[in-house]
Amino acid sequence: MDEGVAEARKIRTSHGELTLEEIAEALPGTGDLMSLVGTAWWKCAYAARGGNFELAAYFARRVRSIQRTLGMLRPKYGADLARFEDERITPLLAALANRDRDAFDRAFTAATDEANAMHVKWAKPYIRWVLPDEPPRDLDLGPR
Repeated sequence: MDEGVAEARKIRTSHGELTLEEIAEALPGTGDLMSLVGTAWWKCAYAARGGNFELAAYFARRVRSIQRTLGMLRPKYGADLARFEDERITPLLAALANRDRDAFDRAFTAATDEANAMHVKWAKPYIRWVLPDEPPRDLDLGPR
């Protein structure tokens, strides 16, 4: 690669210059993103249980956003994640918008079951997410 092309492939930041390859390697991995999903999913459940439907919806949208990022960074998961959004996240958000706790619980359980099935599909059967018995302690999860 000639010097002009190599220079064009660098991105200048306030801290220096990085190549596109360096930037790509610094992006979060699947495990990092799924850890964020798990935390947001946990908070979504307990916010809904506490009657804070707005906060629960915030965390459901957060899950959707992180999964969209995952689909972009790991295209092999893209179709499954898009289907999961349509079939699982959309009904969950509708239940939250309607402040319908029973519908939320059904949607949350179906989505969790589907996520665990996808772990098996993608050769990660050792990953099985379960809702922790205790609510997160870093937020007021009650109604506003």
